[in-house]
Amino acid sequence: MKNKILTLAFTFVTLFSFAQQQTENIEMADVLRISGKIYVVVLVLSIIFLGIIIYLISINRKLSRLEKEIKK
Repeated sequence: MKNKILTLAFTFVTLFSFAQQQTENIEMADVLRISGKIYVVVLVLSIIFLGIIIYLISINRKLSRLEKEIKK
């Protein structure tokens, strides 16, 4: 569990460091920010990302349970 948390933390740190390197202005992002729609985009992407994480965790638990049954 500790390894999973550390991996997730390092992933976020890496993503945030790449996100801050961009210095160009992107017109689409500016338009979305001005109209307030950027928050909707961020929310939808966050929900999708969390859904994928929850799905992967559930698959991992099911797989672990099957591996334990096979060992018995």
